[in-house]
Amino acid sequence: MASKAGTKKARTISQPPVPIDTAKPVPVKSINAIHTTPDTLEQIQRRAYELYEQRGRQDGFHEQDWLQAESEILSRRTSRTA
Repeated sequence: MASKAGTKKARTISQPPVPIDTAKPVPVKSINAIHTTPDTLEQIQRRAYELYEQRGRQDGFHEQDWLQAESEILSRRTSRTA
């Protein structure tokens, strides 16, 4: 009698993204994180989520999205103060 072991296919269960206000913070790896305020961090988080949505909610790019959002927000802030 043949064994059924190893014939099962893995099921992928997708879950909706966590709303921004309850999401866990993404680790920030850039030096600019030292100079950000809670308001700036919220702006970065919102922009990173926008980037995620623009990609069609494709997972696996959270660091890239965060760093791009951080760069955009902080460069706007720097250009306003210059």
